[in-house]
Amino acid sequence: MSLEQLIQNCKKQDAKAQSQLYKLFSGKLFTVCLKYSRNHAEAQDTLHDAFITIFNKVDQYKSKGSFEGWLKRLTINTALQKYRTKGVFDIVNEDAIEDVEIEISDEQISIDFLLKIIQELPDRYRLVFNLYVLDGFSHKEIAEMLDITTGTSKSNLARARLILKNKIEEYKASLRAQSL
Repeated sequence: MSLEQLIQNCKKQDAKAQSQLYKLFSGKLFTVCLKYSRNHAEAQDTLHDAFITIFNKVDQYKSKGSFEGWLKRLTINTALQKYRTKGVFDIVNEDAIEDVEIEISDEQISIDFLLKIIQELPDRYRLVFNLYVLDGFSHKEIAEMLDITTGTSKSNLARARLILKNKIEEYKASLRAQSL
């Protein structure tokens, strides 16, 4: 069955088509959920909620643009909605802190370690970091999505990078100490 036919069947609330759509996209969308979650269990909950939203809104997809992109956008919005209701974006001091670049040229640092330290970031920092660095949204877009100012978005990104830089440096130092 073609993707277009699958979408049309999902619009008719066909359970088999919904199951097939889930199997087809759940892996990619779980990766998106994992980026915006603190842990595996929270990512699974978000994926579940995202698919409920997808199945409820699939009739709104008008075949303009990529269907996968549409799914990803709904999944990101589902993840962000959980944080909006928790008040994690309450205004914090927006004093500009120096923007930090993170150098990761070592093969010693695994993707698993990077994902782990990103997931450990406080919610407001993790979400802005992921939206800006991993998903390519602008500070203006992030501000609109999260209902914050662009200054808060920039500040949260800078703080996230600083935290990550410090954790990476600590990790590298511990590896050096172990090799002595």
